[in-house]
Amino acid sequence: MTILVQRSNQEEPQSYNVDLEGVTLLACLNHIKTKIDPTLTYSHGCRSGVCGSCAVRVNGHEHLMCEYKPNEGDTIEPIQNIRVIRDLVVDSSQLERFNTVASAWSEKSREGNVSEEEMSRIQTQSDCILCASCASACPVYAVNPDFIGPFALTRVWRYVHDVRETSSDAKIAAVQINGIWDCTLCGECVPVCPQNIAPAQDIRMLRSKSGMMGYQDPTMASMFGGGLDFGAPMF
Repeated sequence: MTILVQRSNQEEPQSYNVDLEGVTLLACLNHIKTKIDPTLTYSHGCRSGVCGSCAVRVNGHEHLMCEYKPNEGDTIEPIQNIRVIRDLVVDSSQLERFNTVASAWSEKSREGNVSEEEMSRIQTQSDCILCASCASACPVYAVNPDFIGPFALTRVWRYVHDVRETSSDAKIAAVQINGIWDCTLCGECVPVCPQNIAPAQDIRMLRSKSGMMGYQDPTMASMFGGGLDFGAPMF
C-alpha cells in the first residue's frame, strides 16, 4: 500500500510503500518511522482515541490516526489553521490562547448536589478530547485568524450551561467579538468531531443566550448607520 505524507520541508507529499493491511494509520506511520524513515515527525499518545493528539487530515478530512485505517493512495497532512511545527506536528498553544480569550473554563461555581439530568446537559461537551479537528475544518479562519473558533466556543457553552457556574455572564461577554457572531454556522465542524460534539449547535445556543441578555450581532449596527452599540447589552 502506498500512502503520501505532506512533509514540512517539501512542497509535494512524500510517498511511502507500506506492506501492512488492516492496521491503523498510526501503525503505518510507526512502521515508516522505525523501518523506513526515522525523520518522519508526528504526534500520538494514548493510541485509543482519547487524548486527541494524533489528529491529522486524510484526503482533506480530519481523522484521528489511531482510529483511521488507511487506503491505497491516501494523502496525509497536518490539521489546518494552526502553525505547523514539523511535518504532522502543530502548535496547540494557539488554541490554548483562544481558550484564554473566551475564558473557557470554570471560574466561579457553587457547591451542592447536581442531578443526573443537569449533568447530562453538559456531558457531550465535557467529552471533548482537544484534538482540534473542528478548528481545522472551520472556514472562518481564512478571513479572520482571530476567530475564537468552535474548539473554545463549545467549551464556553459547556460552562455557561452548567448550573453550578456563577460567572456565565462574563463568559457570554467574552465571546461577542471574534466569537459567536463571526461563525457562519456552516456545520463543517460537526462531522469531523470524533466525540460527536456539535459545536455549531452550541454556538447557536450561545447566540440565543446572548440575545436573552440583550446582545445582538455587531454587523446589524450597519443597518442603523452604526449608531447603536451592538457589542454590549441594550439594557
